[in-house]
Amino acid sequence: MSAAGFADHLRDLSIVLSTAAVTSLISQRLKQPPVLGYLLAGIILGPHVPGITLGGEESTELTHSLSELGVILLMFTIGLEFNLRKIARIGPVAGFTAVVEVGLMLSLGFVASRLLGFGSIESLFVGACVGISSTMLVAKAFEEQKLRGGFAEVVFGVLVFEDIIAILLLAVLTAVSSGSGLTTGEFALEIGKLLGFLLALLAIGLLVVPRFIRGVVRLSRNETTLIAGIAVCFTMATLAAEAGYSVALGAFLAGMLVSESGQGSKVEHLVQPLRDIFAAIFFIAVGLSINPMDVVTHWVPVLVLTVLVLVGKTIGVGLGAFLTGNGVKHSVRAGMSLAQIGEFSFIIAGLGIARGATGSFIYPVAVAVSLLTSLTTPWMVRNSERIADAVDRRLPARLQTFVTFYEAWIEQLKSARGPVSTWQRIRRTIILLGVDVALLIASLAGARLVHRRVVEALHDRFTLPTWLVEPAFTVATLLVAAIFFVGVIRQSVNLANILARIVLPERPADGAPRPDLGAAPRNLIIVVFQLALGLAVGLPLVAITQPFVPPGSTFAVFALIILALVVNVWRSLKNLQGHVRAGAELVVEMLGRQSRKAGESHHGTPIEPLPTVEEMLPGLPGMTPVQLVEGHAGVGKSIAQLNLRLRTSVAVLTIHRADGTEVPQPVNRHKLAVGDVVTLAGSREAVDKATAILQNGPAVDPTFLSYTS
Repeated sequence: MSAAGFADHLRDLSIVLSTAAVTSLISQRLKQPPVLGYLLAGIILGPHVPGITLGGEESTELTHSLSELGVILLMFTIGLEFNLRKIARIGPVAGFTAVVEVGLMLSLGFVASRLLGFGSIESLFVGACVGISSTMLVAKAFEEQKLRGGFAEVVFGVLVFEDIIAILLLAVLTAVSSGSGLTTGEFALEIGKLLGFLLALLAIGLLVVPRFIRGVVRLSRNETTLIAGIAVCFTMATLAAEAGYSVALGAFLAGMLVSESGQGSKVEHLVQPLRDIFAAIFFIAVGLSINPMDVVTHWVPVLVLTVLVLVGKTIGVGLGAFLTGNGVKHSVRAGMSLAQIGEFSFIIAGLGIARGATGSFIYPVAVAVSLLTSLTTPWMVRNSERIADAVDRRLPARLQTFVTFYEAWIEQLKSARGPVSTWQRIRRTIILLGVDVALLIASLAGARLVHRRVVEALHDRFTLPTWLVEPAFTVATLLVAAIFFVGVIRQSVNLANILARIVLPERPADGAPRPDLGAAPRNLIIVVFQLALGLAVGLPLVAITQPFVPPGSTFAVFALIILALVVNVWRSLKNLQGHVRAGAELVVEMLGRQSRKAGESHHGTPIEPLPTVEEMLPGLPGMTPVQLVEGHAGVGKSIAQLNLRLRTSVAVLTIHRADGTEVPQPVNRHKLAVGDVVTLAGSREAVDKATAILQNGPAVDPTFLSYTS
């Protein structure tokens, strides 16, 4: 590079950073996130707005290249927050949530685009664009508000799995846009190659990186530690890029490997200032690509897709996170935090334009949707806790009871022990389910690929009219697909039954006919697991098969199936309420028996241990009574004043009055009195907190608590 060229680049860089400094200060004075200022700086300096512009195409390319460093360093610092143990712990939760959310957004994006008049391939690209959230925006919002741990781990875990899904999407879209299609075997090969690359990189990295970083840190030289950390980051990102994968994925793996050394916090502290500079350049580069007139021209798709992202991602992530046992509050907060699109959406849109599969409009539309959702992200993250509390508080009593026990059921599933592991029990069913899914996709995709040739061959050979051959071929395709579709449903039901019986096993028959006292909660668990599997399997199926069938048909069938499952869940909740009420009455009876046995012990009569509520009425973990006496803090206060659900996450199931009357599903107006027995449900920690609030003194007799835990 000549001295003059270097001077031009230096001038452009100084203009970029100076403009960004001014616009970010203005943005913060207006109580807006700095990201808005960076985007505005890019728009101002871009070629589409008269005024000061950069030196030329080379300067713009330099800015975009520098912006890639921002993505790399950001993913590296996120990886520093993780390690293999944490990934193993949150992997199933984050993976399930990502599959549900991306599948939902792909399907909704495709249907919405078709309604807006886009072509089939264009709609597929638009669906992919709105399916992947922005790691950069979320990380900046969380950093500004100092959010860590809890639901933040779930959010970043979902982002990691979204990036992996995005890599697979790029492979599929590349094949689709070239017109060659992607067979089932090729798709399986792409997944195998990705998994092989990840395993190889992790295996070699674990042998080298942690030892290397520990050795460097022992030198106690900050600059050496910084250079070593950045070297690992860029090396892994380069390896990922050379293998044809995302540099962001390689950088994340680098951060995770550095974290395995135990020195992640030291490296993160040193890398942070460098990351912030290049992260700012990333958003400026996005702004440079925005043409305000293109956004104005396509304002309808921009508005529709923005609403779709805000609503669809909140629901998709929230539902997936809840079904994996994260509770209502964490799930709502996670959903609201991921309601935006970003860097991967730009890559997908650029691929569609470069391949000629979409019109040039798709890029400004994607950038505009990203810009609008970037404005809402800080507000949604900041207010997510308040909104989540409001949602949790306003749930119907029937749902509040279910939510409380569902978290406990998922914990039981995760901690299940026995001579046969959970994986061994479900392995065969999962394999059969995967085979049916693959054959279903293959039948639809294969029919689409050979459709024209088969119709022409039948027309020429048998001189049949096209109007007759076309529907006959469609019917034959649907009949073949229906066979595998029934197999998918059957195996999903089998898997749900197996998982439900792991959570709540059936009691072995001892010869005497006895009613199955755990039937009500077990049936509910089965239906809920069927719903969860329907979302996890059905949504990706809908997204993949939509281009091969009439528009919206698979989505309509899927929606009807999910609606039927939701109705079944609602009906089962009523049976659970009766089961819970019986459990609450049993708690009061046991409390009386405990008091009588305590009196007998004073007369020298030996006490036989009482059975637990879980033993007598299976499926009700964590039910605990709290009896109020004179002087307890809860006496005379209403449920609303105590606000136990919001403060401790417990559910108040029933109140048994001293006169023998019962208040099932108490509401905010009900007041507590001396002698009331309040039946709580929740985790042990939550119940202990609620007990302390109610009593403000000594807890219930620990011997009795052991009977009901």
